Amino acid sequence: MLKTGISLVALIVATPVLAQDDQIVVTATGVAQSRDEVGQAITVIDAETIKTRQAIDVVDLLATTPGVRFNRNGSTGGVTGVSLRGAETTQTLVLIDGVKVNDPSGIGDGYDFGPLLTGNIKRIEILRGSNSVVHGSQAIGGVVNVMTGVPAEGFGANASVDYGYSDTLNAKADVSGTSGIAAGGIGAAYFRTDGISSAAGGTERDGTENIAANARLTLNFTEALSLDLRGYYIHADIDYDSFFGAPADSSDVSKLDQYVGYAGLNLALLDGKLTNRAAVTYLRNDRDYYFVRGTDPDYGYSGTNLRFEYEGVYAPVEQAKLLFGYEHERPDYDFFGFGDTASAKINIDSVYALAIVKPFAGLAVTGGVRHDDHSQFGGATTFGANANYSPNGGATNVRLSYGEGFKAPSLYQLYDIYSGNTALRPERSKSYDIGFDQSLDGGRAMLSVTAFRRDTRDQINYDSSLPPFGGYNNLDRTRAKGVEASIALKPVDALTVTGSYSYVDARDRSAGSANYGNRLARRAANAVSVSADYVWSFGLSTGATVTMVGDSFDNAANTRRLDGYALAGVRASMPLGAHLEVYGRIDNLFDETYQTAYGYGSYGRAAYGGVRVRF
Repeated sequence: MLKTGISLVALIVATPVLAQDDQIVVTATGVAQSRDEVGQAITVIDAETIKTRQAIDVVDLLATTPGVRFNRNGSTGGVTGVSLRGAETTQTLVLIDGVKVNDPSGIGDGYDFGPLLTGNIKRIEILRGSNSVVHGSQAIGGVVNVMTGVPAEGFGANASVDYGYSDTLNAKADVSGTSGIAAGGIGAAYFRTDGISSAAGGTERDGTENIAANARLTLNFTEALSLDLRGYYIHADIDYDSFFGAPADSSDVSKLDQYVGYAGLNLALLDGKLTNRAAVTYLRNDRDYYFVRGTDPDYGYSGTNLRFEYEGVYAPVEQAKLLFGYEHERPDYDFFGFGDTASAKINIDSVYALAIVKPFAGLAVTGGVRHDDHSQFGGATTFGANANYSPNGGATNVRLSYGEGFKAPSLYQLYDIYSGNTALRPERSKSYDIGFDQSLDGGRAMLSVTAFRRDTRDQINYDSSLPPFGGYNNLDRTRAKGVEASIALKPVDALTVTGSYSYVDARDRSAGSANYGNRLARRAANAVSVSADYVWSFGLSTGATVTMVGDSFDNAANTRRLDGYALAGVRASMPLGAHLEVYGRIDNLFDETYQTAYGYGSYGRAAYGGVRVRF
């Protein structure tokens, strides 16, 4: 795998590259910015890519981007974690339409990507590297920012349905438009499958039913005053195989209801030089678990997070911008089961300030500071700075970045009645990047290469040897370092080729630990992904994606190996007139057997086909 990765990098460097269109991103600072102003590493998965790839799971899209590793417990919908640059999966901050959705009742406040399907998602931004100055607690590994579509001008509607392997049905539709001061849209998605056995050695299938809905309304009262309302809902009903011990066939069921809401007021003052945003966001995750379907839940968790956000942006001149804000959040945690109940809550108050300065043409420098006041642990201050320099109008960009991260122990890790530890210390990180982007040939190619390092201290770890049933403690230190490379080619209008490679060396660096020098669990060092799509002269579009992931270990002692794997998928679509299109794909074309979590199965070769309409 290392030779493969090095060969790919050599190929990328040797290839005449062409430039990418200037893009606007929002994840770096929370406000819209040109990518030429950002010194951090960001990958954008746009609506066209989501549509072309035909992926159902958001994670399958993330897995083709550099620096991303994931693990999934078996069938679609099973518990799924995403690691950025070798960080813990609980150190990935996730946003849906601007709302922080990490689960306060989850282990480590982690976000379970299993129930998050592509549905009506239109854009995903992945920021890699610590960024707590902007996003607060949890943004140690980076940020995954998921967005639904903005309303179409006039009126627009889309719908699709596909069917395939294991009686899988996937349907979605959305409608949006503008009229007068209002712009809005609604969407819904339905997915069901008989699935596969989540346990690798099992025989009974574990099915999933997933319903998602989204809504958005913007009221532009004046040019200076507007109201944004957004909502997202997921209901997931998942069969899974017991994880008490080695995974094995069982009748276990989990049900999730996730509610996400945003209400924000935007006001521009001083002829637009000062913009203000005040918002209330809400997250609620209700998770119930059943040993046998049709009975009352045997245990369950409920996590809520109510947040107030104020953000001001003052831009007195074109070359300078000041961002400042205040946030208050109140995560709550509730548990019931096995004759016990538990609940806990905390308060976090945060202030931050960030300056973006362009002292001369081609250079953008960003720096900021944040202070979080945590009701359990007191104060934490984080700093961050980055720079982007282009000597030739954006054809070449040199990027530098330094970021700090802060993450308090989760309510589960602190107060769970079986494994909680109130003596846990907060996690802290320092992250360093250096990279460049090169575009050539009039915008037909783009090469990006980034080297990174992140040092984390007091990282929280689950130790199964702690009495009575295992528990949490702080590792002294971990370190992740590596390199990421990506390429986008469009040699002719009909052909698009993208590729990514990442090397991630993530290890336990705790002096005196029995696991000192070991690789952190479930983080493969090498991963490569290449995609190509071609549109034929008669309208047919064909494409393929190949992803290769190296070996990793499933445990901290590095005694249980997860073998590397290579997956290939092919796809095609054909328009039938202006409003109708048929499409299909084959996943895991060569029927590779692999595991991303020890003891859990994965899909073999599977085919799907469908039709979409748009107006």
